[in-house]
Amino acid sequence: MSWNPALAPGCPDAAGPDAIETLIIPRARDLGGFEVRRALPAPRRQMVGPFIFFDQMGPAEFLTGRGIDVRPHPHIGLGTVTYLYRGHFHHRDSTGADQVIAPGALNWMVAGKGVTHSERTAATDRGGPHGLFGIQTWIALPEAQEDMEPVFEHHGREALPVIRGAGVEARLILGRAYGETAPARLYSDTFYLDVALEPRARFPLPRDHEDRGIYVTEGSIRIAGQEFEAGRMMVFRPADPITVQAGDRGARLMALGGETLDGPRHIWWNFVASSRERIEEAKRQWRAERWGQGLFDLPPTDRAEHIPLPERS
Repeated sequence: MSWNPALAPGCPDAAGPDAIETLIIPRARDLGGFEVRRALPAPRRQMVGPFIFFDQMGPAEFLTGRGIDVRPHPHIGLGTVTYLYRGHFHHRDSTGADQVIAPGALNWMVAGKGVTHSERTAATDRGGPHGLFGIQTWIALPEAQEDMEPVFEHHGREALPVIRGAGVEARLILGRAYGETAPARLYSDTFYLDVALEPRARFPLPRDHEDRGIYVTEGSIRIAGQEFEAGRMMVFRPADPITVQAGDRGARLMALGGETLDGPRHIWWNFVASSRERIEEAKRQWRAERWGQGLFDLPPTDRAEHIPLPERS
């Protein structure tokens, strides 16, 4: 799609200095040669639209034979989004899905009432030195979908709409933006974009979504005369016209948001729910390890081990 709103008449050149409602500096955690930076949930902001969890994985480099092994673990009340810049993950879950995800593709797993999955570095990557860099997010489900059956969708890179303009390439991962709609089925109004900007290129956020945020993964951007380096999330006031400009090195960012969810959410370990009772029941059932006889089963092709319920989260 050819698109160039940044040069259209009336496109705002800059936001006001108070347009940034919340600035989030992610918490970094070293997992043994592999760093994760968590932007959501944050002390001052639990969600951006329905996005309730946002982790940057890496960038990291691994020697031959090494990689990531996230053993089978449970989720309720959310959809997980895995999006990679570099590297390959092997996803397996209790719906029977068995899928290797490549850079630019989408894995969309909706937990509903309960799902179990694992994510491991793909065998093809372990055959030599390799890198990993990507984003994992959770999208909280509306109350009406919290008890739905779990589902899994995979959409290759070529299936996701790409919106191009002067110095801009934006891949629509989920939801709708700029007249385009991504293929995955969603349960609330959402947008999620991977945006690459050439040096000094300008990118306007969509104005027809209630909640909007940006996370910078590479380079830097300028907003209202302020420069923000990689590893920063900005959440903006509703309806304000926002245009960001890439710095001298260009930028890559994730733009995300959507409609405000139908109420606050409780979050404990890998569980998200509108009530504490749902979380307590999920804890009880995972602890019981009665696979296939309640909320949870293990992936059919990854049943040898699982992550036990933590004492606290």
